[in-house]
Amino acid sequence: MSKEQLKLNKSLSPSQVWALALGSIVGWGCFVLPGDMFLPQAGILGTLIGFIVGAILICFVAVCYSYMIKYAPVAGGAFAYAYVGYGPTAAFVCGWALVLGYVAIIGIDVAALALIFRFLFPGVFEFGSLYFIAGWEVYTGEVLLMTTATLLFGWMNYRGTSFAGKFQVVLTVLLTLGIVALFTGSASLETAQIGNLYPLFAEHRTTLSCVLTIFAISPFLFAGFDTVPQAAEEFTFKPERARNIMIVAILCGVVLYSLVTLAVGIAIPYPEMLAKMDVMRASGGTAWATGEVASMAFGKMGAVVLACAVMGAVCTGINGFYIATSRLLLSMARGRILPAWFGDIHPVYRSPYKAILFTVAIVLLTPFAGRSVVVWIVDMSSVGTGIGYLFSCLAARRVLLGSPAVEDRSMRLFCCIMGTITAVMCIALLLIPGSPACIGEASRWCMVAWTGMGVFFYFSNKSEWAKLPEAELRANILGRTDIPVFFKTKEPLGQVQTEGASD
Repeated sequence: MSKEQLKLNKSLSPSQVWALALGSIVGWGCFVLPGDMFLPQAGILGTLIGFIVGAILICFVAVCYSYMIKYAPVAGGAFAYAYVGYGPTAAFVCGWALVLGYVAIIGIDVAALALIFRFLFPGVFEFGSLYFIAGWEVYTGEVLLMTTATLLFGWMNYRGTSFAGKFQVVLTVLLTLGIVALFTGSASLETAQIGNLYPLFAEHRTTLSCVLTIFAISPFLFAGFDTVPQAAEEFTFKPERARNIMIVAILCGVVLYSLVTLAVGIAIPYPEMLAKMDVMRASGGTAWATGEVASMAFGKMGAVVLACAVMGAVCTGINGFYIATSRLLLSMARGRILPAWFGDIHPVYRSPYKAILFTVAIVLLTPFAGRSVVVWIVDMSSVGTGIGYLFSCLAARRVLLGSPAVEDRSMRLFCCIMGTITAVMCIALLLIPGSPACIGEASRWCMVAWTGMGVFFYFSNKSEWAKLPEAELRANILGRTDIPVFFKTKEPLGQVQTEGASD
């Protein structure tokens, strides 16, 4: 494979990258979780505090990413950063965990299409009953619908990011306008009042556990800002601008998540809304609190308003994480950490088309899982992205400690420490038994299966990358040999200080 073949087109403008980040942050979870998780498990105030605390701390992680984007502006993001700080084995662990996080989010957005179309077009796609999973009936029509969407977005990214980036901007605008309209309509209802938001915290749970439940899934809620470093190789602007793009996207994401949750909570007393959803589930109906509020606010037009917002969220999420996943797999293949097959670039479209095909193949399992997969995906994605955040923050700290010429080093090291603490807290809350946010048994078994697949790929390809000279491995992953790395190798690493490390 020639060097020319390995290059990606520089086609993403600042607005497209911001839309990529925000559209990936505000996905299907923004619309389904208020009634399924946020209000039942945390209450309105517990949810909002969890959002704010999580966003502030995730911003420290984003700052760490911005340091590393400038240091090594290549596709791969946290995978490349883990390599810089800790070597190829750590890079594989980080990269494989992130692939799980990203693919899971594509899966949840694809699974959302079935619920959207049940709301918009009742009965149209509910033909050819296959089986039940956790009370959700899977239909042939909905499987075909989700499969078509998976293939459509795969094809779009197969043809390169130029069109996908422009499409992302349009979808993000629709998403934002739809959410603002939903909140405005809900707040304008005659039944809407502040008193509907009580109890402020979920009953039978402590205030702290309510907040921690939401905070623990911050890696899932705000996963999307880290699609920015995955596309760094395709920027048409200087990498220094990435920090503000990521932080603004996170803050905008907090606002949009909060507006949807408030819209669901303020229409009528939210315990009544949740009880109504339970009755609908028990009777076999489509229980969707956000959809119910849209119908209350706009009548039949509620379907149109909500459709604009939800389709924007779903499509931006699918599109954004197709880009992120394929670029991550590309970077891992460049370093021979994964088989070289994943790293092939299309000679015409300049896209990592085989990595995209692999992503499509994994996501195509989603249509057969039903809506029960939603909670599993939230858990798995949070763990996977949390691991990526941890490696990025640790790598940024190691780079700063090894680069004495850096300005404001103390402040930057503080950001790295805060980012590391954030990632560790999120992972611990999700994995430690007895934690208020500990993941469920189904999620654990899915993660075991993914880990097993990772062990297979690691050892099946280790003999190839282990025999490569460090300089060649570095050139493959980072695109250059003059970027210093900070792990022990059997050969001199060189002491060339790059511009990215000194600013």
